[in-house]
Amino acid sequence: MGLLDHIPHQSTVPAHRPWPRAVVAEEGWRAAIDQLVAGRATLLGFWGEPAAVHMALLDAASAEIAVVTYECASGSFPSVAIDHPPALRLERTIHDLFGLMPLGGGDRRPWLDHDVWGQSGPLAGRSVARATVPYEFLPAEGEGLHQVAVGPVHAGIIEPGHFRFTANGEHVVRLEQWLGYTHKGIESLMQGASLEAAARLACRTSGDSAVAYAYAFALAVEAALGIEPPRRAIFLRALMAELERLANHFGDIGAICNDASFALMHAQTGVLRERCLRAADAAFGHRLMMDVIVPGGVARDMSSYGIPAMQALLAEIKKVFPRLIELYDNTTSLQDRTVTTGIVKTEYVRQFGAGGYVGRASGRDFDTRRAIPYAPYGALSFDVPVLDAGDVNARVWIRIREVEQSVALIAQILDRLAPGEIRTALPAGRGPCEGLALAEAFRGDVLVWLRLDGENRIERCHLRDASWFQWPLLETAIEGNIIADFPLCNKSFNCSYSGADL
Repeated sequence: MGLLDHIPHQSTVPAHRPWPRAVVAEEGWRAAIDQLVAGRATLLGFWGEPAAVHMALLDAASAEIAVVTYECASGSFPSVAIDHPPALRLERTIHDLFGLMPLGGGDRRPWLDHDVWGQSGPLAGRSVARATVPYEFLPAEGEGLHQVAVGPVHAGIIEPGHFRFTANGEHVVRLEQWLGYTHKGIESLMQGASLEAAARLACRTSGDSAVAYAYAFALAVEAALGIEPPRRAIFLRALMAELERLANHFGDIGAICNDASFALMHAQTGVLRERCLRAADAAFGHRLMMDVIVPGGVARDMSSYGIPAMQALLAEIKKVFPRLIELYDNTTSLQDRTVTTGIVKTEYVRQFGAGGYVGRASGRDFDTRRAIPYAPYGALSFDVPVLDAGDVNARVWIRIREVEQSVALIAQILDRLAPGEIRTALPAGRGPCEGLALAEAFRGDVLVWLRLDGENRIERCHLRDASWFQWPLLETAIEGNIIADFPLCNKSFNCSYSGADL
């Protein structure tokens, strides 16, 4: 039986591809929530429109996906978060952007809305009343407790976010986050945009995952229009995705070690990261490979310098990286800081559907490239490393093993990269159509859902970063640790502020 067999629904949307979207009444909506609560389904996404809300669900056993839609005739919907906490921040976001009220939900505080937009529910298409009250963090009671406020402005050039610690001495009793400071109106800017403009917006949602977002957006458009890119473009996309993964993992490994006062590792992995960026620039004309992946294929081919640059990069990684792994593993002072620090429980990552190194370091064996394969990954050989310790050290080791897998994947891709066309022409508008896609970014799965009008313009586009389901777990990881370990825990997660702020 499929997911929708357990969910009473009124109709399905025929123009939604590649997975079904069903319109449900309250009975069906609550049945979908029951699937989440029972653990039979994982929440992949939760987003709104002016008069409807949508949930994307994943059947963990079969990797089947379905979207359920509840039409909010009265401007409200039954709360998901009251029974399934992973939905809470997305539910608060839906209320901020569309003014739709979750009925029965306990936390009515805004999430993205910092009372600076000049209006409430800016995407609602109607007037939305808002009670202006000071934002209050959740209380914690007990003898000797005090609060420490960190951010939203941080040292260096990292993005802004507020962290409110309640501590007993140095030991953290509770951490509460408040984000939204990098909100830039991506979903508003998407409305009415051409596919070219929308693709540029997508890859700027979170700059360190420019390739992954462009990849997911292109896959969603291609699903909606029923087209496939040429074979060469498919392999070039995967090459860019693995190169982006390498650069980010090198940066993260070094930054984690740096937060544990081991600057040598930071310097060495920083060199490898720079080599990746230079190889990307040589091959595709941009260090972050922005605007190369587009619906239908790729906007430009790899340059004649690309293959030599990639081969030189792989050779250097194979020469240098094993020594760095040995250095990490044999440095006792470093292990003292990372082992047993910032543990995330396995039951939490499963409940929240946390992907990437956060989920895989705590035993959740999920990688979109394998679980819901998209071309060319189904034809490539690679392993998905999984550990169950759930601490900072495990998150480092997942990255280390993924570096090794990405090196092997790039070698396979170069061997199979044959001459050919790089772009399929997009068909003329076929009337309203919808597409859903996932792509594996370096920190986890990126989801894109969109609807196109009859002229291939964006009617609605929702982009969901893996960080939505990882940020809350950072709050659990730091509990019982000391405040001084927070930078280390935070960097081991390296969640995206921008990707979660939209």
